[in-house]
Amino acid sequence: MKKWKKILFLRIPLGFVAFSVVLVAVLKYVPIRWTPLMLKRSVEFRDDPKFRTRQEWVPLERISGNMGQAVIMSEDAYFRRHMGFEIDAMRKMLEDHRKRGTKIRGCSTISQQTAKNVFTFCTNTWARKIIEAWWTVLIELIWGKDRILEVYLNVAETGRGLYGVEAASQFYYGHSCTRLSASEAAAITCCLPRPLRRTPQWVMTSRPAKYRRLVHNIS
Repeated sequence: MKKWKKILFLRIPLGFVAFSVVLVAVLKYVPIRWTPLMLKRSVEFRDDPKFRTRQEWVPLERISGNMGQAVIMSEDAYFRRHMGFEIDAMRKMLEDHRKRGTKIRGCSTISQQTAKNVFTFCTNTWARKIIEAWWTVLIELIWGKDRILEVYLNVAETGRGLYGVEAASQFYYGHSCTRLSASEAAAITCCLPRPLRRTPQWVMTSRPAKYRRLVHNIS
């Protein structure tokens, strides 16, 4: 009996590692059209007859360069330099949590946010952070920066029922993300921290300083 327990104790973690590596390798080459967060939101808004999920995959080369610049400048300035984690920001978060009991949030890189969106249910817990870290390491090693950015721009929640910049561009501006201007890209990006509460119109009136600064940096 003890022997079987030892075998299971080894096989289950090894099986998970093998499965996760294969899954990440496969997802490097195929569009990701559904995520745990999309499922979660569908359940949360199941009683709303007007709610529907909108997402359309667009390759990175067809997404306006303004959009990529905007999210990197706003969400993760060192995206192209780090290996998935901002160590200094994480250290500060842990220190604040220890001293003040603050929630575990903030300091997530684009890589971490992508791992969270694609592979977890986005709960704000230590367990999710640990699982997210594992997936972050894998996508950094297997996908590379361009693929991570491509996936992020296609699955990030950009509004109520909206996922990816194509859905947001079509919904808010009536045209493809290929044609997003600097001002439009900046407005969508400013919605990302709280996409269920913010719209581009709200951003331009309630967060004008951040919005104008981002437009200036992109232009």
